[in-house]
Amino acid sequence: MKSTVSKVVRYELDIENPPPLTNEQRAELKALSECPDSDIDYSDIPPLTDDFFKNAVRGRFYKPVKQQATVRIDADVLDWLKASGRGYQTRLNAILRKEMLADLKRR
Repeated sequence: MKSTVSKVVRYELDIENPPPLTNEQRAELKALSECPDSDIDYSDIPPLTDDFFKNAVRGRFYKPVKQQATVRIDADVLDWLKASGRGYQTRLNAILRKEMLADLKRR
């Protein structure tokens, strides 16, 4: 029986220090920036209808970056959050987000 070995190669892109553009890439970017919008071929993209926008949801795939924090919460508030079972931190975050969005709307 023959044994096969496979190697997994992973590359990480350094976003802070991307590799320099080649002359060919610079020329392509220059040509694209000078191209008028009327020359863009949209034939492979389906048109967006009113039905699409009726069902559209803003931020559907938005996932905010989580940051660990230490906060002091009144014991009864924490007990109330934990009384609903697992996920009290998620509930706390949802409550704070709701208040944050309400506050932003009032401004």
